[in-house]
Amino acid sequence: MTIDLLTAFPELLSGPLSHSIVQRALLGNHAEIWLHDLRHYTSDRHGKLDDIPYGGGSGMIMMAQPVFACLDQVMTYRKPMTVPRRMFMSPQGRPLTQNLVDELSREEWLIVLCGHYKDVDARVFERDSWEEISIGDFVVSGGELPAALMVDAVIRRIPGVLGDQASADSDSFAGGDLDAPYYTKPEVIEGLRVPEVLLSGHHAKIAQWRTEQRRLRTTERRPDLLPPDKE
Repeated sequence: MTIDLLTAFPELLSGPLSHSIVQRALLGNHAEIWLHDLRHYTSDRHGKLDDIPYGGGSGMIMMAQPVFACLDQVMTYRKPMTVPRRMFMSPQGRPLTQNLVDELSREEWLIVLCGHYKDVDARVFERDSWEEISIGDFVVSGGELPAALMVDAVIRRIPGVLGDQASADSDSFAGGDLDAPYYTKPEVIEGLRVPEVLLSGHHAKIAQWRTEQRRLRTTERRPDLLPPDKE
């Protein structure tokens, strides 16, 4: 997978995307991530990327020109590749879910635009097709941190990235519900014991217990995830 990130603040992405599972994926050639600094593409001699909105109003708007210039160069450079899936991080977008993450993990090429300031000139989306993606019903300072979250979620689902793929397959939301609680050594700490069934060595009973715990947690914490006939 190739991921091109278009951003005004690449330093906000370089840290989160250079450690842990993402770093493993990069070193293992499962994915490559490229950060494109939009300031290198602006025609403004001072490196300006934003301006006041037509019609007035508060806040500044990211200009279309540097986005167009950056996107066009990326598209030209990777011309032999398949058509990319272009994503724009926005609180107004489609919610990022595990199903969407799994879908994106099967793509060959993603281009992610990280907005900043109040908004991006709407002509960016009139000229080219972008999918708007949201990580929740709240607003942050820019699209960089939401993009980092999405990229991390997507990359860990690429086959071969994790040492134990079964671990990811049992994560919360992988089966449509929340995961069960887990315990490790010691067996007793400050009077709190590991459930006896987990010490039994009886794999069928352990699997049954975890299934029950997943259902219990989902019912208590996220009943909206349960099928209507099982609430």
